[in-house]
Amino acid sequence: MTASLEPMITALLEKLSLKARSLLMTVWGDSVTPHGGTVWLGSLIELVAAVGLNERVVRTSVFRLKQDKLLSSHQEGRRSYYTLTTTGEHLFEEATKRIYTSQPTPWNAEWTLLFSERRELSEEQKKLLSSSLVWLGFGDLGSGIYAHPNGDQNTIESLLADLGLSEHVAILKASSLPDTKKTPVRILVQKGWNVAEIEEAYGEFIRHFAPILKHLQKDKTLDNKKCFILRTLLVHDYRRALLRDPMLPQELLPDHWNGNTARALFRDIYQIIWENAEEYLLATLESDRGKLPKASEEFKGRFGGLKLGV
Repeated sequence: MTASLEPMITALLEKLSLKARSLLMTVWGDSVTPHGGTVWLGSLIELVAAVGLNERVVRTSVFRLKQDKLLSSHQEGRRSYYTLTTTGEHLFEEATKRIYTSQPTPWNAEWTLLFSERRELSEEQKKLLSSSLVWLGFGDLGSGIYAHPNGDQNTIESLLADLGLSEHVAILKASSLPDTKKTPVRILVQKGWNVAEIEEAYGEFIRHFAPILKHLQKDKTLDNKKCFILRTLLVHDYRRALLRDPMLPQELLPDHWNGNTARALFRDIYQIIWENAEEYLLATLESDRGKLPKASEEFKGRFGGLKLGV
């Protein structure tokens, strides 16, 4: 990899305003989960030092993720090992499907609506429910009502069970009525999601990474460590836009939707750098069984199938 990519990576590290907790979630989903999901904390600290996180920040962030019941830990001698909880697994499974699926899910004009029993919930429960549903792409319509154009019932039921709120949230299905102007549905979209904000987030991602793709297409002399850094930043920046995107049907989106361009850009860069990034993390991370196991079938199937030697 020529030196000309170095300043691009340095600039990205400065532009993205990385927060340790969020970045660790990205690393866990992209790099740890496909390899068994359990990692020795010491090796994780070494891995994420490459993206500027120091030991103190990592330990604090991991402790908070454990407090939030997304991670659990066990001790073997002087080593601490961390893995996703069931709640964490459910959240990551849904996010993973959305991040690495090559094309948007077709829409059948059916909506999933959730009605929460707000008067019976504490402020903490309301906040946790709202943040968890937004993570899944739901729009907040106000008064404890949430909507999603492609909500998966099993995923929703698992989430509510994990939160202990199954008895306080009703799940309903509704279909859009035939409407040539689409105005009523657009009103629902405008109320539930800030589409302009999501599109701008995609636009920012494109501005960050389009020059990098051009460089990679010309120079494929890849350094493993830099590929890991770049893959992590790529997923992190794309994820920030995508996980606010409810994946609305194309007909309800603005013309020339930035999400389509961003998705193609994300896929193309990932296909170029994923192998080298894998070599770096496999040489750095350790599980409670020593070396990490091979990547899962889910990982190999990303984007419809990761390509070797791109």
